[in-house]
Amino acid sequence: MVDLAYVIAGSEATGGAGLQVDLKTFQQLGVYGVGTTTCIVSFDPKNDWGHRFFPVPAEVIADQIEAATAAHDLDVVKIGMLGTPATIDVVAEGLEKQSWRHVVLDPVLICKGQEAGAALDTDNALRAQVLPHATVVTPNLFEARMLSGMDDITSVDQLVEAARRIHDLGPQYVVAKGGVELDGEDAVDVLFDGSEVTLLTAPKVGNERVSGAGCTLAAAITAELAKGGSVADAAARAKDFVTAGIKARVSANTPFDTVWQGA
Repeated sequence: MVDLAYVIAGSEATGGAGLQVDLKTFQQLGVYGVGTTTCIVSFDPKNDWGHRFFPVPAEVIADQIEAATAAHDLDVVKIGMLGTPATIDVVAEGLEKQSWRHVVLDPVLICKGQEAGAALDTDNALRAQVLPHATVVTPNLFEARMLSGMDDITSVDQLVEAARRIHDLGPQYVVAKGGVELDGEDAVDVLFDGSEVTLLTAPKVGNERVSGAGCTLAAAITAELAKGGSVADAAARAKDFVTAGIKARVSANTPFDTVWQGA
């Protein structure tokens, strides 16, 4: 029997992030992927590769969720970029219509190009309506700071404190990502289950962020959970998968490299 995983996320036109990365990750890890598109992001090569953001109408998202969940018996889902409060409303409603074995939330809080006020409304809606559904939430350093309410996160100890605070918002597990942005030779992520802290470490591969790393990590956790793994094992395997993908990164005409899921 084939394991299935579902993703509700944005499309990113260069193939280096979003739904494209999620489905590639699922396939690489032996899981049949089903996807619903929430928005379309296309970097603008004429404007320093800034984000162009187009939300898919809420009723079209609802139609996609209806079709996907009717066609397949889906019980593990990754939530990626949602982008607007209207999108969050319809996705939260879709989540509540059935029970889920696991919900993995990659809390993409800000899309560059959004108005600050609209971005804050989106952040607040995500925190209130989607975060409490999550089995696992995977914030990067910026997202961990925003969700925890901390002014600064510059050490592993502070990242642990952020994970504890985010856990209090409702998710069962927090994987807070330090990546290359914390000092030290290792890229350190923190897994917190409500009582125990586990550090996921790997030597840094350069000191620049690589596009798609966060999407890939959350998608890999989702795939491993779909196959029946524990959250701790899924997070550890996902860390190894992402590290290999960063080492084999793909360069393009963009100012950033992208993770290669096929590594």
